[in-house]
Amino acid sequence: MIARPRFMIAAAHKSSGKTVISTGLASAFHHAGDDIGTFKKGPDYIDPMWLGAASGSPCYNLDFNAMQRECLTPFFQSRARGLSLIEANKGLYDGVQVDGSDSNAELAKLLDLPVILVIDTLGMTRGIAPLLLGYQGFDRDVTIGGVILNKVGGARHESKLRQAVETYTDLPVVGSVWRDPALEIGERHLGLTTPAELSRKDALIAGFGDVVARSVDLDLVRAIAGDAPDMAEKEIIESAPAKVETGLRIGVIRDAAFGFYYPDDLEAFEKSGADLVFIDAIDDAHLPDLDGLFIGGGFPEVRMQELSANASLRAEIKSALQGGLPCYAECGGLMYLCDSLSWQGETCAMVGAIPGAAVMHTRPQGRGYARFSNSQAHPWGQVGTVVRAHEFHYASIDGLPANMGYARDMQRGFGIDGGRDGIVTGNTVAGFCHLRNSAEFPWVPHFLEFISRCRDV
Repeated sequence: MIARPRFMIAAAHKSSGKTVISTGLASAFHHAGDDIGTFKKGPDYIDPMWLGAASGSPCYNLDFNAMQRECLTPFFQSRARGLSLIEANKGLYDGVQVDGSDSNAELAKLLDLPVILVIDTLGMTRGIAPLLLGYQGFDRDVTIGGVILNKVGGARHESKLRQAVETYTDLPVVGSVWRDPALEIGERHLGLTTPAELSRKDALIAGFGDVVARSVDLDLVRAIAGDAPDMAEKEIIESAPAKVETGLRIGVIRDAAFGFYYPDDLEAFEKSGADLVFIDAIDDAHLPDLDGLFIGGGFPEVRMQELSANASLRAEIKSALQGGLPCYAECGGLMYLCDSLSWQGETCAMVGAIPGAAVMHTRPQGRGYARFSNSQAHPWGQVGTVVRAHEFHYASIDGLPANMGYARDMQRGFGIDGGRDGIVTGNTVAGFCHLRNSAEFPWVPHFLEFISRCRDV
């Protein structure tokens, strides 16, 4: 048995301020000297960026969709630190399945996580009591260890809330965070702003930490986390390393426009002996010597003028891909590889390796869990294998040739055209679906083995 002090930050509904509170807690614990590790109930890219920046270590997703249930506990144990914070998504009991089998509450039960509820108290006083009682009573196997009052209107408001909680429930009030414009990250069409986009991110995170440290009883949070029962140690279940020569140089475009990468995916490249070479598509004028290229998602539309202005890199990427350089691109990476990108009435030239135009819309074109089978056209995916992934894009790809090859036949989700995803051109696969490397879906080893074969030709 191993001791793993741990807790979940959850809420009654989305936009309750969980990420700001979680980021503030991670920052406060980090600066207090705690060995704090962070996790996010996924799939999610942006919230983990904030949590990772605040804790000083990578934040990992725990995802019932892309990971096998039996992999979640050993994966958590292998990455847990002295104190682990797991941030929920949406509300505690929310999930796709009506039986709650993929909910935050189910994850809390699976990992024996005490839950601290962050309650948006705007417009609420005595009504907080039946809300909390309902959450306690809905599933008695979920341990709710305390509550953080968030967006509190002032001293009088706080007093009324505390009295209601103390009178009607047995839950401790762990903290009270008053409404403050400084406690905002900012949102856009695809959710929260990413840390890479903000020059003041360090100061912002430090500010969150200062407020939370003053407003929340950190010792009580430590005590709640410490009450989590010891865990039976389980063997980690991960994908086998790729059967390739060590030293493959894999370019990864990571900058203010592209940042959607799972840290364990990047770790999988390195465990197979690959060398990751990070590239800034905005500022790096030339493409380094590479054996393969990985372009993740992000917000290329927000930086499309700067991406377009870097004509030398765009030209070198196009030439390399046309010359056979293996490439895998997801969502924003797909958009970057197109001929052009249009948003808010402006069009900018992109790489031009894919003969189509990326066009941003005001409403999502594909959103949620996705499922597909790999087609015969996929150069490195196991043909016929059904893969669980996710997508969230406001873009469409217009003007593609009728004879375009596709790597994926969609069973759930939209992909490129409602039925297919994963454009195949040369040794490039580019689609809207986001993959997660796991024992069940080991895309990183398959991609590396393909790169190795291409290099040996």
